Amino acid sequence: MRSGLLAAGNWIIDHVKTIDAWPAQDGLANILAHETGNGGGPYNVLKDFAKLRAPFPLAGLGLVGDDADGRAIRADCAACGIDTTRLQTTRDATTSHTDVMTVRDTGRRTFFHARAANALLGPAHFDFTGVTSRWLYLGYLLLLDTLDAADPADHAPRARAVLRAARSAGLLTALDCVSAASDRFRTTATPVLPEVDLLFANDYEAEQLTGMSLGRGPALDRPAVEQAARALLTLGVRRHAIIHFPEGACAASTDGAVVWQPAVKVPPALIAGSAGAGDAFAAGCLLVLHEEKPLAEALRLGVCAAATSLLHPTCSQSILPASDALAFGQAHGFHSFA
Repeated sequence: MRSGLLAAGNWIIDHVKTIDAWPAQDGLANILAHETGNGGGPYNVLKDFAKLRAPFPLAGLGLVGDDADGRAIRADCAACGIDTTRLQTTRDATTSHTDVMTVRDTGRRTFFHARAANALLGPAHFDFTGVTSRWLYLGYLLLLDTLDAADPADHAPRARAVLRAARSAGLLTALDCVSAASDRFRTTATPVLPEVDLLFANDYEAEQLTGMSLGRGPALDRPAVEQAARALLTLGVRRHAIIHFPEGACAASTDGAVVWQPAVKVPPALIAGSAGAGDAFAAGCLLVLHEEKPLAEALRLGVCAAATSLLHPTCSQSILPASDALAFGQAHGFHSFA
């Protein structure tokens, strides 16, 4: 039987700087703290799985540069028990990095990103021969230049062929996008959805894919969120479409089920930054779904894992084991939807 997660896509070193305030153009902000950590969907999700203490094999696929950051990623993965056999090194680009600016009092963050080696990742780097993982996670679409580009043979994004090959090899596929310019969602993300078993989309991404307005905060339109989740299934998602937002998450399944889960009420004083929260949510959901447990349990662990990620400025440092993350959520309670 298949077991484990193979995560592919963006491998990034994050330089997370906590600042006192966001400056005006040509202004100055004070850096209060500086942390270096993991970044990018596959790197974050795999580290989160390791911290959640996933009881199955973890492996990564992607491109890093022949540099100190690339070697640091490999060493970190080795320390976490993550197989890097399929994490390749290129001398044609440096390892991707992001400067993450987090405002101390709000937790809001802004990203300055160098695509570097990730831009070169293409179908030729994906070989599923001998892969025994149950799931392939691919992230982030819209931030992988070669995979986002259209294949001259069929004019579809190259990522579609990669996901199709994974499914043909017996893997289930999970996809996450980045909140990029809206005009690219319909041309780059929509065509790959029929090869996706599980889609993660935040509220902005769901709006761009479906053309619907979901509202924010107190104006969150719950019927519209459900309608958008079902619309993502209509666009081709094969099992579950999960939409997440600061207030919680909603998932629709092809069996007709719709599940809601409110977010954890994390005290503002405990929040150090929100970088990586979406990936922590995805990791919690995937961990439960890998074990073929109910979708409601997946969303519950997802929001709890995301909540613990908020306790440190980096993406994964404060993630707790799954049982402790659930206890953290239970201790602080959950928001209620109006």
